[in-house]
Amino acid sequence: MKQILVVFLIVSFADGIIRIPLKRQNSLRKSLKEKGKLSHLWTKQGLEFLQYSESCSTPEAASEPLMNYLDVEYFGQISIGTPPQQFTVIFDTGSSNLWVPSIYCTSQACMEHNRFRPSQSSTYVSNGESFFIQYGTGNLTGILGIDQVTVQGITVQKQTFAESVSEPGSTFQNANFDGILGLAYPSLAVDNCIPVFDNMIAQNVVEMPLFGVYMNRDSNSAEGGELMLGGFDTSRFSGQLKWVPVTVQGYWQIQVDSIQVAGQVVFCSGGCQAIVDTGTSMITGPSVDIEQMQNYIGVTSTDGEYGVSCSLMSQQPTVTFTINGVDYSLTPEQYMLEEGDDYCSSGFQGLDISPPSGPLWILGDVFIGQYYSVFDRGNNRVGFAPVISYETTTNGA
Repeated sequence: MKQILVVFLIVSFADGIIRIPLKRQNSLRKSLKEKGKLSHLWTKQGLEFLQYSESCSTPEAASEPLMNYLDVEYFGQISIGTPPQQFTVIFDTGSSNLWVPSIYCTSQACMEHNRFRPSQSSTYVSNGESFFIQYGTGNLTGILGIDQVTVQGITVQKQTFAESVSEPGSTFQNANFDGILGLAYPSLAVDNCIPVFDNMIAQNVVEMPLFGVYMNRDSNSAEGGELMLGGFDTSRFSGQLKWVPVTVQGYWQIQVDSIQVAGQVVFCSGGCQAIVDTGTSMITGPSVDIEQMQNYIGVTSTDGEYGVSCSLMSQQPTVTFTINGVDYSLTPEQYMLEEGDDYCSSGFQGLDISPPSGPLWILGDVFIGQYYSVFDRGNNRVGFAPVISYETTTNGA
């Protein structure tokens, strides 16, 4: 249900690696637009690890189908409890908590989604603490619980998670997922909950302390992409991964050297900070900068949405992000989103994140869809390489 997600506080499985292929569904954005409900949605240590080499092939692993809503949503299934209760969640590198609706929640948003029933799980333990998360255009409250969580054969014991008991407004009501599984750093977690992936590392159920994300942007393909926990898939990208150090261990935050339009540096000439966020559909930046960006790429505003006739995309410039000395370019076909009726909307959106966290740019799905991304907790770095899933003219690493 989200167009933009930013949290503001906010497999045989013997080898310990998960591959999660994503399955394409109809456009969430179009569904919301048809219902008149498309709005500015929430856009949102101390361990020693062995070194490893990307030259080693990642072992084969089991796959689980996930859903992709026309390149603006990527999510899949997990289970909680014994016997397992199934939930569809966003795998979100822009937040760190796991939450799902509770059976005790009577908000309309909860009533339309799967709800966790603690009394039906023999491994559930009540925590009793209250829980609150504020998103860009919504919030939720609830209580914390403890139970086992399973993702495609990997089971984490004694995972603390949130059971929402109130989801006011329409932010989550129209969502096609039940909850969110955060994959950012522990420092971002509300109530000091240990994130699921951190527990996977601590409980030694993943082979390596990293995960890879592939998002398929090919509208003609039935496959939506792949999340691999404990490794990365070299068949998904060309060349070698280019690594970028994490600058702040909260979000997956990195330094961007500059942003060019048609070969000219127009933003971040002295460098700026960005986060790599699987839970954000667009590429976002400070509103003032994005307003200029829309002008540079030649899109016009209609009812608050920037776009252009798809037939004019060939006249639009290439946008390039230089990161750690490497250029990652996006063509108009890659940063524009086809909406139908010869209308293509801009993949850039303004979002002002206040200090001390901001200002920040967000490299969301529009960027990740072109560059396979590896999130390396063992070395606190992010790796990028051009995807090879479909015809592309990327000029990056």
